[in-house]
Amino acid sequence: MKINKNIIKELTEYLNEFNLTEIEYTDKDTKIKVSKSNPVSSNQVLSVAASTPIPSEEKSKVISGTKVTSPIIGTAYHAPEPGAKKFAEIGKRIKKGETIMIVEAMKTMNHVPSTADGIIKEICVEDGQPVEYGQTIIIVE
Repeated sequence: MKINKNIIKELTEYLNEFNLTEIEYTDKDTKIKVSKSNPVSSNQVLSVAASTPIPSEEKSKVISGTKVTSPIIGTAYHAPEPGAKKFAEIGKRIKKGETIMIVEAMKTMNHVPSTADGIIKEICVEDGQPVEYGQTIIIVE
């Protein structure tokens, strides 16, 4: 079976242009699926029908602290507007209910509050990165 590399290149361009994590193309008996294995590093993994599934992105490292998760699917932003001061920075002390990030969905900016008092230990998403419902966005200790 010969795979048309131009289709893969075009799908990869769409993936990046529209900030998608996965795109699939089907034509007769050919099925091509292009997805990002790790949105932070933007590495591309190509998968063709009947291939092995992509492993989970979850790492096996031990994380201590309180995980604050995204309440919706959308795009995460660290500041209220480009160039403005970030809501959350590593080492910053925050209080429960304080806005730590914005998740934009369908042109609506949704403020994400901290679920705990503490110090920000880790910011798990990049500015402008797509996030899923329940995905950890920061860790508070």
